Amino acid sequence: MLGWILPLLVLGGLAILPLLAENRRHGAEAFRDKAPGRFAKLSQGVTHYQWLGEARGPVIVCIHGLTTPSPVWYGIAEGLIQLGYRVLVYDLYGRGFSDAPRGAQNGDFFAKQLEDLLEHQGISTDVTLMGYSMGGSIATHFTKKHPERVTRLVLLASGGIWLREDKLTELCRTIPFLGDWLHATVATRRDRKALRAQLGQTFDIKGIVELQIAEYQSRGFLRSVLSSRRHMLDDLQEEAHKTIGREGVPVVGIWAEKDEVIPLKSLGTLTQWNRNSRQEVIPDSDHRVGFTHSEEIVDVLRYALRDAAG
Repeated sequence: MLGWILPLLVLGGLAILPLLAENRRHGAEAFRDKAPGRFAKLSQGVTHYQWLGEARGPVIVCIHGLTTPSPVWYGIAEGLIQLGYRVLVYDLYGRGFSDAPRGAQNGDFFAKQLEDLLEHQGISTDVTLMGYSMGGSIATHFTKKHPERVTRLVLLASGGIWLREDKLTELCRTIPFLGDWLHATVATRRDRKALRAQLGQTFDIKGIVELQIAEYQSRGFLRSVLSSRRHMLDDLQEEAHKTIGREGVPVVGIWAEKDEVIPLKSLGTLTQWNRNSRQEVIPDSDHRVGFTHSEEIVDVLRYALRDAAG
């Protein structure tokens, strides 16, 4: 009997390690004095947002991805501003400076955040939605629900079609409890190491890697990422894209040629689901395309947005 005590104590200690680490983290409110934008108290929590560009002009709402906070859009937004657009960026729940409410982070969860934010900002006219990675999945879900509110949909290396994930990530996503533990310990350590390896590299947005690393110190971030993997990123959006096609909302798909997360075959699949979609590929780019090839993306949008408007 006594021989089981030590192993049980060791297992118990390992089991509570993620809880102890999470309790040492601070809520997003502890870092808000450093936030570049403003805050909106919405129905599910506080959301950090920022307007970029002049006070007039058509609105583009940009939705970031799984772990990249809203500054990931700064490089692309600079080009959009030159094209005459007002750009609204915001942090998804559990990222950046926004709250991390509990609950399944699925399409309706994120659509509600966007619905609330648009209402808070008094935006009653239709907008262009642009989503990067998981943000593309969110933008697609919102457009399916509210096609009358979306002038056009721009998808940048978008989720919801094809997604590559390694075995560890799959285990974290598919196995309850053990997956949570693996995500909070093994996977997190691996992902932070990969980010630190990018420090010192040149990107279109200064400090973007540091911002991603800092999120790991925010309470609720890890929980939010895993919930999004299990719900938002696990949603195959075939029916949504077919609905958007039938509704006649113009769609522009922009893909990274060497994307290791969202494979380029997503282009062909989206074309099958919505034959009216326009597709472009950014050469020699990977999944970080949003902050490594901003100028090339803006060059695509310069013509794609004009053609969609016409």
